[in-house]
Amino acid sequence: MASYTQEAREQALVRLMSQHGDSIKRMCCVYLRDLGAAEDAAQETFIKAYAHIDSLMEGEIQSEKAWLSRIAINTCKDILRSSWMRHIDRRKAIEELPLAAPSTHQESLELTEAIMKLPPKYKEIVLLHYYQGFNLRTCSQILGISAPTASRHLAQAAKRLRLELERG
Repeated sequence: MASYTQEAREQALVRLMSQHGDSIKRMCCVYLRDLGAAEDAAQETFIKAYAHIDSLMEGEIQSEKAWLSRIAINTCKDILRSSWMRHIDRRKAIEELPLAAPSTHQESLELTEAIMKLPPKYKEIVLLHYYQGFNLRTCSQILGISAPTASRHLAQAAKRLRLELERG
C-alpha cells in the first residue's frame, strides 16, 4: 500500500468534487426531498470518500462515479434513519430542488415528484440508472443486489411511475 501525501489526497478530492459534486447533490436532493439535507449528505459523501481516497488512488476502485453514488445512497439512508429527520417537515416544492436542466417542463417536474415518492428500493435504482446513467449490472453492484433483482426493481419502479403519472 503506497503512502500518498496529504496534498495529493486533497487534489484527488477536489477533482472528485468538481467532476461529480453536482450530480451527487442532485441525487441526494431527490432521495431526501430536502435541499439542506442533500447538501449535508453530499458533503458527508465527500468526507467519507476522502477517508478512503487511497483506495481510489491505488486503482482499487473501478468507477469513481459508482463508488461515490454508493457512498451517497448509504449516507442518505443514514440521514433518513436519524432521529432529527423524523421530527422535521422535509416536504419541498419541486421547484425548489436543484435540477440538471436550467429550464424544466411541467412533465419533468411531475416525474421527479413521482420518483421522490417511490419506496427507497425503487427510488435508488431509478436514481442510479436514469439520473446517474449506470447500466443495470453496475446498479446491482452499487446496491449489493443481483442483476435480476435490479431489473425487477427497475421494472416495478417504471410500473409505479406510469400508474402515478396516469392518475395525475
